[in-house]
Amino acid sequence: MSAPNTISLDKFVRLVGATGALSVIDVRSDAEFAADPRSVPGAVRRAPADIAIWSPACAGRRVVVVCRDGKAAGQGAAAWLRQAGADAETLEGGFDAWSRGGHPAVPEVVLPPRDPQGRTVWVTRARPKVDRIACPWLIRRFVDPAALFLFVPPAEVAGVADRFDAAPFDIEGEGIVWSHDGDRCTFDVMVERFGLSGFPALTRLAAIVRGADTGRPDLVPEAAGLLAVSLGLSRLFADDLEQLDAGMLVYDALYRWCRDATGETHDWVSHQAKGARA
Repeated sequence: MSAPNTISLDKFVRLVGATGALSVIDVRSDAEFAADPRSVPGAVRRAPADIAIWSPACAGRRVVVVCRDGKAAGQGAAAWLRQAGADAETLEGGFDAWSRGGHPAVPEVVLPPRDPQGRTVWVTRARPKVDRIACPWLIRRFVDPAALFLFVPPAEVAGVADRFDAAPFDIEGEGIVWSHDGDRCTFDVMVERFGLSGFPALTRLAAIVRGADTGRPDLVPEAAGLLAVSLGLSRLFADDLEQLDAGMLVYDALYRWCRDATGETHDWVSHQAKGARA
């Protein structure tokens, strides 16, 4: 049984990526992070020495603190966050236990440079449909919750990327890392390069996104539905960021279906007692 104010690995892994309501904070020291520069998916690094500065922003939120081994550093940070008004727990065994368990971890080396606030910045073409909503969802839920996304005219993506040190994605061009690869869409590429293939639900979701984004709605039955919803959203919203906000909920729901509900069915009589189905 887990110690008080500690969350087990099994319980925590089911929370990763499932909702934006959970904050994961990595309080490993610079030396500890340098020894294994990967992160629990969705984690934000914070310096323990500055906890008095950043802890107030956690008030009212559920927080899981990740240190190296789940001991003093994590327990102390979680206790500080609780007195600041957060519902804070420490990950049992810390990052070392997460890694030993073979759970997916995001390598820092593949991420673009961070801005002065520690955020990754990404740029893509305006008027998104499928990939350009799915990829930001993946990044915010599994890589960088505070990531910024810039939607600009296609001809300006390269220039904006250079000027604002942003990573271009889902666009063709020499040296573009985050884009289609053969019959795989950008979402596929990101799942692989972020080290997230170990989440079966993401692999299932990737097939849906691929079918909707690459003109193969027959790839899996759900692809046609995602394409229809995506095209509908693009017509509901003139503002790309508002469309992204709405699309986040769509992908939250799809991810939960991929994780928990693929075997569930529903029909007109599924709610009725057997004797009432005559």
